[in-house]
Amino acid sequence: MKKFVLMFVIMFAASVGLQAQHGKVFDNLSMKSEILKMERKYAVYLPPDYETSERSYPVLYLLHGATDDHTGWVQFGEVLRITDAAIKDGTVTPMIIVMPDADTGRMGYFNAGDWKYEDFFFEELMPHVEKKYRIKSEKRYRAVAGLSMGGGGSFMYALHHPELFSSACPLSAYVGPLTMKELEDRMKWYKEAYSKAELKTYFERHNVLELLETVPVADVKSVRWYIDCGDDDFLYEGNSLVHISMKKKEIPHEYRVRDGRHSWTYWREALPSVLEFVSDAFHQY
Repeated sequence: MKKFVLMFVIMFAASVGLQAQHGKVFDNLSMKSEILKMERKYAVYLPPDYETSERSYPVLYLLHGATDDHTGWVQFGEVLRITDAAIKDGTVTPMIIVMPDADTGRMGYFNAGDWKYEDFFFEELMPHVEKKYRIKSEKRYRAVAGLSMGGGGSFMYALHHPELFSSACPLSAYVGPLTMKELEDRMKWYKEAYSKAELKTYFERHNVLELLETVPVADVKSVRWYIDCGDDDFLYEGNSLVHISMKKKEIPHEYRVRDGRHSWTYWREALPSVLEFVSDAFHQY
């Protein structure tokens, strides 16, 4: 009988230990937005030791692409499996990952007309999650990354607010309209009415190359940059131009061009490197 009880205790302890190795994802969370006048959904990854510790954690805001929502990185990006494995093997520090839902039927992560998503992100979403969860609310412990449209969001958010992010990791990023004509065609598609002056202002604020000309170089350098785009990606040209511009301005950055296209296979393979890169800023040395 004692032998049976001892075996049961060992098996139970092993089971608890196994469970403790896994983080958790909550993919149907929501909050009320006064700015957008609606409920907005988001998903959160919590590291394996979140429920058993009392400490605070660094945070990565991980942005999805067009046609996806806040569950994209959960379902197709396999964020739970990949992050758990990276934390377990010691290449990544435990962190909280926040994945917001940007309405891709509008202008995604950017302000456009009545769609003030960027205002919502900084004025409502960030304060909400950083109060709700044990998050270290300092630049050093905050990063942003994303794919495609979300890669564009990563660029814009870190360039608009370099004081808030230690690292930015745009993947296969939309770098903004490369010409005014491209912007005008895009605005027609969204049926937004802008004057020429408003279009010019929008272009200057939502084009990475323009922002690299206007944002103080010291501010851009205060962010650690990891840029990755496949050699067969239709957004390759824009990312290449950003890399060249940063090189000319002597802005430190990591630039990766791997074999691949605009696909989840490419982004899943990129995620471990992104997590390791942002962890380098989160770590204490």
